[in-house]
Amino acid sequence: MSEETRTIDGREVTTPERKERNFIEIEIDKDLASGRYSHVQTRFPPEPNGYLHIGHAKSILLNYGLAQEYHGKFNMRFDDTNPTKEKIEFVESIKADVEWLGADFEDRLFFASDYFDTMYECAVKLIKKGKAFVCDLSAEEIRQYRGDFTTPGKESPYRNRSIEENLRLFEEMKEGKYPDGAKVLRAKIDMASPNINMRDPVIYRIAHESHHNTGDKWCIYPMYDFAHPIEDAVEHITHSICTLEFEDHRPLYDWVVNECEFEEPPRQIEFAKLYLTNVVTGKRYIKKLVEDGIVDGWDDPRLVSIAALRRRGYTPESIKMFVDLCGVAKANSSVDYAQLEYCIREDLKLKKARMMAILHPLKLIIDNYPEGQVEYLPMPNNLENPDLGERQIPFGRELWIEQEDFMEVPPKKYFRLFPGNEVRLMGAYFVKCVSVDKDEAGNVTAVHCTYDPETKNGSGFTGRKVKGTIHWVNASTAITAECRLYENIVDEEKGKLDENGNLNLNPNSLTVLKECYLEPNFSDAKAFDSYQFVRNGFFCVDYKDSTPEHLVFNRIVSLKSSFKLPKA
Repeated sequence: MSEETRTIDGREVTTPERKERNFIEIEIDKDLASGRYSHVQTRFPPEPNGYLHIGHAKSILLNYGLAQEYHGKFNMRFDDTNPTKEKIEFVESIKADVEWLGADFEDRLFFASDYFDTMYECAVKLIKKGKAFVCDLSAEEIRQYRGDFTTPGKESPYRNRSIEENLRLFEEMKEGKYPDGAKVLRAKIDMASPNINMRDPVIYRIAHESHHNTGDKWCIYPMYDFAHPIEDAVEHITHSICTLEFEDHRPLYDWVVNECEFEEPPRQIEFAKLYLTNVVTGKRYIKKLVEDGIVDGWDDPRLVSIAALRRRGYTPESIKMFVDLCGVAKANSSVDYAQLEYCIREDLKLKKARMMAILHPLKLIIDNYPEGQVEYLPMPNNLENPDLGERQIPFGRELWIEQEDFMEVPPKKYFRLFPGNEVRLMGAYFVKCVSVDKDEAGNVTAVHCTYDPETKNGSGFTGRKVKGTIHWVNASTAITAECRLYENIVDEEKGKLDENGNLNLNPNSLTVLKECYLEPNFSDAKAFDSYQFVRNGFFCVDYKDSTPEHLVFNRIVSLKSSFKLPKA
């Protein structure tokens, strides 16, 4: 790959030259070339009113990636302007998510509430300039006065209060003299603007609420559209990268930073959100799922919050691959969940050992194998990656196999165990089914086989061949574990929402297998360790419920995929 040299903040920096640059990079290049900015500084500004989801990961990685690409800086900042919905729990979870994704904000962790004094001063400045006024209309009256897309707004009867009266009233709002909703501070812009956001928007409201960061210092709080551009300007953000729903808010963003007279005001650029098909990202939906006990928290592995994906076993690398595949676009579109699953398979397939675990156990007894004998057989950890080495697997007379690997009356082209048929036990011997044990109801409880000691794997045997190979776990040394299998929490056939706006839930979104058997090499498995279970998928040790005495595994993803990477 060739390289290109740019001058950024007075320094010449060399970066890889990309064949195709996304539209945001093209705009940043123009800004640097024209001298509009001498450096690049981006930020990720979440509101701490819930957990982050996969869409936020795109914003985090995009903003951080741009700062890295242009040798700039990346800030982490909480837009904590609404104390009624914010919690320390959400602050801590968001910090953990950003750090886990590898977006290093170094020592630049900020809060919008750090700037409340500055925001108040900006509001006073606007009042003194005749650009803001205290309004006594109720929230419903303000909505009525605003008009709609076909009808211009109507000016508030309080719009022409004197500067002196507005200053006094705003100070009294700050001092707590009025109840919630009694008054607001509004920007004085244009009630006839075709952009409804510019029709004298509210920029401060009264809220007698304690704030997680400032306590009871304030009883008035800035609105997001007023606070956000000030935060960016104070932090010297150059490019405020946000999603498309803020495109109509950009004129207000520019109005605020210009009227507040910030030097080198930041520039807002919008990009398309990342939408996944048939997943639940709405905070009110997730909150209800948690409150109703349908999921065990915001990090339940059936969700697509970043915390849930991490708990399920997704890696930062897989999410970055997914975001890169989705690209940066100007138009909203949806992405199939299968693409995310493709990325985690691609990331794990060469990194993880392929180990044996039996999820639906059936006893297999080798009648002619010596009782009490255990031998250890070598097994490669990953046939596609020899660097992962090999391990020793215990083998004995009694084994566990998967129920689906035996059929008493098999269909055509069934090459696994059935009476009279012979298969290879993976990495071990050929065995031939000779009989079965059944319970009173006629269910098969054990399969009896004989083995051929001359067919030991790796012994140089070159005789007959068999068509079927099955995996197994030695019964006497097996570890018992719980495995959880996940499907989409949404019923995909019915669609995400019913006619009443409620979620169509999949009743089979979680299957818990309490008695699974694993080879003893899992004995040192700890939280977040992940493996490939032969034929069953990739699994991760659950950090919440797993203990050394009772291992719990979450299935990250199955081995089969319908997703095909588009051809270049």
